[in-house]
Amino acid sequence: MIDYSKIMCRRVQDIQPSGIRKYFDLLQGMEGGISLGIGEPDFPTPWHIRDAGIFSLEKGFTKYTPNAGLSDLRAAISRYLKRRFDLNYAPVGQVLVTVGGSEGLDLTFRALLEPGDEVIIPTPSFVCYGPLVSMAHGVPVLVETKAEHQFRLTPDELRAAITPKTKALVLPFPCNPTGGVMARADLEALADVLRGTDIMVISDEIYAELTYGGRHVSMANLPDMVERTVVVNGFSKAYSMTGWRLGYVCGPKPLISAMTKLHQYGIMSAPTTSQYAAIEALDHGDEDIEAMRDEYDGRRRFLVDGFRKLGLSCFEPLGAFYTFPCIQSTGLSSEAFCDRFLAAEKVAVIPGSAFGPGGEGYVRATYAASMHDLAEALSRLERFLRNLRSGVLQ
Repeated sequence: MIDYSKIMCRRVQDIQPSGIRKYFDLLQGMEGGISLGIGEPDFPTPWHIRDAGIFSLEKGFTKYTPNAGLSDLRAAISRYLKRRFDLNYAPVGQVLVTVGGSEGLDLTFRALLEPGDEVIIPTPSFVCYGPLVSMAHGVPVLVETKAEHQFRLTPDELRAAITPKTKALVLPFPCNPTGGVMARADLEALADVLRGTDIMVISDEIYAELTYGGRHVSMANLPDMVERTVVVNGFSKAYSMTGWRLGYVCGPKPLISAMTKLHQYGIMSAPTTSQYAAIEALDHGDEDIEAMRDEYDGRRRFLVDGFRKLGLSCFEPLGAFYTFPCIQSTGLSSEAFCDRFLAAEKVAVIPGSAFGPGGEGYVRATYAASMHDLAEALSRLERFLRNLRSGVLQ
């Protein structure tokens, strides 16, 4: 018999499965279960966006598109970024349409990294960065952000992580799982460290539209930083288009050209139907964004207040759609808390430890769920904590 451990890529074998999917899978089949685990909007894709996709099928627009994406879509992305975030990218040469933001991240790492190059990754943060860097033969350098700094990366933390091998910095803000954001002044402080180096910034801005109390600022907005910044974005979160699998990257022409070659050989082109729907989203979806963000904002305040009333301290998230309550007072590890909460009350949340250093002692709970489910989850959490503290749960 074949020993697959000897013939499979060791790098792939060493990558751990996602700590997020475990709880999604465990919840399946649980009658009455509530998921606050998966970061997926609970809204349907707005009808006018779906209708544009349907119409493209009715018109027979089912062929490959150009590798970089439909020219009309790239033009729409360029207009959108200028209108919403004052970013300037040419539709030709500086915009590449990808299969979700994740492909954009993968392409960026593979186009940049030589074996041994280091990539600084603030944590807690989304689970894909480290594995994608490793698969591109790079070395993830994890930097723990702290609650007392509102889970922001500080210039001192950045400076301490830089070595002669540093090739790039990931900026995962607004942040999944913490909800932390970086204001302009915070980014300026990091830019002061980076100017004069050859370190590239990979700015994951998939939650850029979901900020509360202020407008998102990109590192590419700052003087002298656009030439060293790659902006990764997509349609999943802002437009509730997760299953359409569409994203984009914007950046300097030489780098986008290299990424397009990789995309050309590995993917060829992003889904055609999704691209036509995305044009509609960008050109006529601003009101949809505002409506969903307002709903998330109310849920955000409700869930944070609920955790605090139950005695769990909770950082106020200013972006994305996640809360990151501290559960250290329970005496349980993050994973033990999630396992026992799911078993006892059929509510799925994600261990903070799944998101890297700094996540232990916290759990991630999304508010991309109905108010009914959020209220019921808090009711079950109250019972779980009461039973835990009284010794009913051993």
